[in-house]
Amino acid sequence: MSNTAKIGIITASDRASKGIYEDISGKAIVDTMNDYLTSSWEPVYRCIEDDQKTIEDTLKELVDKEGCCLVVTTGGTGPAARDVTPEATEAVCDRMMPGFGELMRAESLKFVPTAILSRQTAGLRGSSLIVNLPGKPKSIRECLDAVFPAIPYCIDLMEGPYLECNEEVIKPFRPKKK
Repeated sequence: MSNTAKIGIITASDRASKGIYEDISGKAIVDTMNDYLTSSWEPVYRCIEDDQKTIEDTLKELVDKEGCCLVVTTGGTGPAARDVTPEATEAVCDRMMPGFGELMRAESLKFVPTAILSRQTAGLRGSSLIVNLPGKPKSIRECLDAVFPAIPYCIDLMEGPYLECNEEVIKPFRPKKK
């Protein structure tokens, strides 16, 4: 078994998936993970259209077939009709983790009053954590800075790979062993 953690990165964007513009949000997630993680990890990247069935199928593929311990999505969390990432996430998860969305919105409200329009969430599928992030690279980093300290321990509790972090960049919370 490889010690390399697989982390899924999904950009849900009609225009980026068609090549109308570059997917800078997916790249922002990869860059952030490279900043955070010192342990070996492999991105499993997908840029897909903003369609609920496509998002659901891609989430299932990354968790069930690719074996990602963590899947981070960007896009599709607003109030527009095509913003269906939270619905797709809820449809494929066994249990929801609402604290992630609550903390991300609280953090984003420090920067923009429209953060209340964001519907980010998180949930568990099998032994994987799925986290929905907003679409703007600046917001992605702000939200990940807020919630990532809990992610390695969450993955520990699900018996996933041990994620080691650059503690000068992000300090994960793990309870002290007795």
